[in-house]
Amino acid sequence: MTQIDYPFNFDSRGHTAQVDDEKHIRNLIEQVLFTSPGERVNRPDFGSGLMQLIFAPTSDEQAAATQFLVQGALQQWLGDLIQVESLEVESEEATLRVTVNYTIKRSQERHVERFSMER
Repeated sequence: MTQIDYPFNFDSRGHTAQVDDEKHIRNLIEQVLFTSPGERVNRPDFGSGLMQLIFAPTSDEQAAATQFLVQGALQQWLGDLIQVESLEVESEEATLRVTVNYTIKRSQERHVERFSMER
């Protein structure tokens, strides 16, 4: 099954770009990670708060708090699609890295996705 690509764009034929289920789930994870609660009008609690933590001073405590928030948000919003196996948050100088190991429930395929943000 194909889904609309995120962020919205066009393919080489000028049609709405589409992706397979695996890429769509990766896009959904990205949306949860980088959407701040309160940003969406009809879903004010959607998101992880990761963007707010990126501006906090880097420390082990910040990385642990981020890991807790992100894992909770992924479970809340994508728990019917994926099972988060592990989540690693690294804070190094001005960069925050998030690695998500998960299994797609429908196909039982395991994936590892890496996301990073710089201040």
